Amino acid sequence: MNNVAIIPARGGSKRIPRKNILEFNGKPIIAYSIESALKSTLFEEVMVSTDDFEIAEIAKKYGAKVPFFRSKLNADDHSSTMDVINEVLSDYSAKLGKQFQFICCIYPTAPLIKLKDLHEGYSKLILNNFTSVFPIVAFSYPIWRGLELNDEGKISMIWPEFIDSRSQDLKKVYHDAGQWYWFKNENLSIWNWPDNSGTVILSDENVQDIDTISDWKLAEMKYNLNIETD
Repeated sequence: MNNVAIIPARGGSKRIPRKNILEFNGKPIIAYSIESALKSTLFEEVMVSTDDFEIAEIAKKYGAKVPFFRSKLNADDHSSTMDVINEVLSDYSAKLGKQFQFICCIYPTAPLIKLKDLHEGYSKLILNNFTSVFPIVAFSYPIWRGLELNDEGKISMIWPEFIDSRSQDLKKVYHDAGQWYWFKNENLSIWNWPDNSGTVILSDENVQDIDTISDWKLAEMKYNLNIETD
């Protein structure tokens, strides 16, 4: 299949230093994303985009390719995921003469990825006229009952019309699960997130943002729980 998995893993993570290669249940956390991509058999190439030599060596140890290093321009705090994807595709074309039809960006701190979800996302991308497909998860509490603070420290409802509504009667709202994104290469230049995107709905036990040490520990607990229930 003419598909590439791009795993963006720069070396300068701030909130958890060296986050992309810290040990998660016995091995570097990036290894889980690499192994998921390889086990899925969906990709001609599984590559890691990094500016960091140590990350590159670990990525190659677990089976990913690092055919070139990321530029300094796209290795700072202001570079977007799409900046990285476009640079990778440009480098493949210019340096290696390779082009890909479908791209999947897989984040390096997503150890809870399920192979069936990657496959479902790919199928939806092919079978529908979507520009992209990515996973979502429901907010654990209805956002319609959300509160805000004013400058004086007083509480008010953001949507007071729902003050008497029961939680179970309110429309379910979702957010990006932050694990992976499937794209058609031909549509990258016109993609405006999340316009014309399909989705795979995940359960809360298969999703965890990892921005703090507490998040990290929660992710390990969810990972171990999934092992027990699989």
